[in-house]
Amino acid sequence: MGGKKAGSPDKLIVNGKRLDGRKLDELRPITIKAGVIPNADGSCALTMGETRVVAAVYGPRECFPKHFQLQDRAYMECIYTMVAFSTTDRARPGPSRRSTEISKVIKDALLPAVFMEKYPRTKIDVYIEVTNANAGTRTAAINAAAVALADAGIEMRDIVTAIASGKIEGQVALDLFEPEDNFGEADMPLAMMPKTKEITLLQLDGEITREEAEQMIEMSMKACEEIYELQKKALKDKYASEKSAEVEGEGDENGSV
Repeated sequence: MGGKKAGSPDKLIVNGKRLDGRKLDELRPITIKAGVIPNADGSCALTMGETRVVAAVYGPRECFPKHFQLQDRAYMECIYTMVAFSTTDRARPGPSRRSTEISKVIKDALLPAVFMEKYPRTKIDVYIEVTNANAGTRTAAINAAAVALADAGIEMRDIVTAIASGKIEGQVALDLFEPEDNFGEADMPLAMMPKTKEITLLQLDGEITREEAEQMIEMSMKACEEIYELQKKALKDKYASEKSAEVEGEGDENGSV
């Protein structure tokens, strides 16, 4: 049965602007910080609008249980979870069918970028926690996990970058937020390695035309280039601050009596 969905706003686009004031091709504000968990080998905290995620990487380390051990490459395990307070409806603790599916999607998006063959018989664990969900959690998780992998010093072909485009009120839009995700007509998450333009994830929920699909892919790939620069900057900032701390420490030692 057609018509307006229950609870949906009257309009998702007003005077050419979306409900949060963005243009159709505009990203939400993004912040990325690497090295936020001292006990992890690599980590990242990332926000995309009101969506907030934290990723931690442990490894390469001894593979346990042993039957997961691969003789010619590392084994990667990816676990995506949403904390209980991340949504307006309290999320149930423990893995769900959705979190298991998204964990696999994230792993498949990341694997092409990692030189797994460099780390035979080891395991790389990637943990992602969504602390606040406002749409786009899987793409935010991929962005954070890719930075955490790089922060862990794991050799990679490139940093994987992700974003979703969608369709609202018949128009293609970038980086949907919650009302658009809930009441829009389509959603297409995409992940890529910007150096080679290789797409590592492409999904679609909804119905769109071929022309709209091409427009969404082009829009998402362009936005990924912007996010890529923020990912690289987060890693550079972390190591610049560590270098500065080392220099200050050496200065203190040289100046001590």
